Order: sequence, then structure tokens, then C-alpha cells
Amino acid sequence: MPKIVSTLLVFLLALPGRSAVAASAPATTDTLRLRQHLLALTTTPEPRNYRHLASLNQAADYIGQQLQTAGAHLGEQPYQVQGITYRNVIGSFGPETGPRLIIGAHYDVCGEQPGADDNGTGVAALLELARLLGQQPTLPYRVELVAYTLEEPPFFRTKSMGSYMHAKSLHDAKTEVKGMVALETLGYYDDRKNSQDYPLGPLKLVYGSRGNYVTVAQKFGNGRFGRQFARRYKATAALPVRRFKAPAWLPGIDFSDHLNYWQFDYPAVLLTDTAFYRNKHYHEPTDTLDRLDMRRLALAVDAVLATILAL
Repeated sequence: MPKIVSTLLVFLLALPGRSAVAASAPATTDTLRLRQHLLALTTTPEPRNYRHLASLNQAADYIGQQLQTAGAHLGEQPYQVQGITYRNVIGSFGPETGPRLIIGAHYDVCGEQPGADDNGTGVAALLELARLLGQQPTLPYRVELVAYTLEEPPFFRTKSMGSYMHAKSLHDAKTEVKGMVALETLGYYDDRKNSQDYPLGPLKLVYGSRGNYVTVAQKFGNGRFGRQFARRYKATAALPVRRFKAPAWLPGIDFSDHLNYWQFDYPAVLLTDTAFYRNKHYHEPTDTLDRLDMRRLALAVDAVLATILAL
């Protein structure tokens, strides 16, 4: 190589341009891995609900294996309901002491359906987040990823929910919690007009009629964490984000695992594609993988990681 060329090459590599940026750019969500996780969750022998314990446990085993592969400190929280043992699966990153950020997603489904969006996407997001967290050299606080069981009916709003068990255990242990984020139905998007519904009609005038965004939802009085998470998430995300705050009684505002953290006065937010307000395949056999948008799901996960690192 001529000396002038080699000198120029060294100079270019030293510049803070494309090569340097690429070398230092943070890892991003892998859409192929998201699809792999969704395939594993939606192809169990029977739907992963409380009636099919073998399939529910198959999903839990898969989640545990993926968390461990990502480098998480793996744990489980078994408990009994009507004489049957169900379990939350927990993967932790960061310091063993100090405050915790809880990020959770339920892995069970409602009835006899595959539950690709509800809530395969939340779990797939959780597992990709685990892989990305495992690549961080340090974390400023402990991040606890929890895959919950028994979120769906007939256990919804009961003390048998996996998230209730987890929130109560933190409360009983007097654990300091920064906040909680529920990942719930994150993969369905529709750019057409009037593809988005709302619990109150006038909200369409404020938030728009296209189901092309992800929402950070929380109740009034949710504290500093809720405001900070929503603000940073919206500033970071490479897809449209709507920040939504409402009274806890508004239909849909508490329709996931975060509601149980509110019961113990922990600040908690819901990250969602708005579920049945957009996805008409919600809780139906047609809630399948082919209807999901992997690219936008990946962007939603990237923003979670960036927000975690910025909080």
C-alpha cells in the first residue's frame, strides 16, 4: 500500500465519523431473535394457559433458558393456586444491592389462542432486553426482568396473579423500587385512518386515529418515576410515542400487571400498542405471528434499553 494511502486511511479511521460511531454504537434489538422467541411461545403443544400446565411450563422453561444465556442471575418464584404450582421466572442484572427497576411481562394467554401479540410480544421484548442488558459493562442500579404467570382471566384482578405475588414479595421484604414497567402487547401497528380506538371518543382528536404508535400509560399521581420514564422514552424512541395519563378507573389504564404494583404504592407504567383498542384479533385465535410488525417492535425495545441506561 502506498505510504500516502496508508497515512490517509489511519487519519480517516481516527476521525469521529462513520467508522468510529459504528464501533461505539450500542447493540440494538434483533428482529430475527424476536421472531424466534415468538415462534417458541406460540407453538407449544397446547396454548400456554392455566389449563395446560405442561405448555405453560414449557414456555417458562424457555424463558428461563434465554435469561440465563443472556447472563442474568436466574431465579423463580413458585406459588400454588388451587393445589397447582405456577411460577414467575426472574432474571436480574446489575448490583445486588440498592434500588431496583422492575420490568415485567406475562407469558400466559387467555383461552385457546396463540397469543402472539398478547403477550408473546411483551415476553419477546423482555428476552431481547435481557440479551442487550447482558452486553452492558455496568448498570447504575439493579434491573429485574420478571416473566409473570396467571395474568389472564380467570385470575385477572385477583391475588393469584404472578405480578401480585412478585409485588407483594418486594413489599414484604421492604425492597427499594425505583419503578416498574409492564410490557404488554407491543407488536401490532396499523397506519390506516380510524384504525385506533379509545375508551373515550374525544381522545381520538388528541392522539390521532392511526394505530401507528406505542403508548406509555399511567395513572394520575404516579410519581416522579412515571414522568421521567415517559419523557425519556418519548425522547429516545425512533417510532411515534403517545404519553397518556388518566384516572385509574378509566377502562384500560390498569389492564396489565402494573396494577399490582400500584396496590403496594410502587410507581408503575404500562408500555403497550393499546391492545384491543387497536388489535381486533386480541384474545382471538387470529392473534398470530404473521400479523405483527417486527421492525416497530424492535424499535420499541431499543427505546426501553436507552431509557433504562438514561434514568
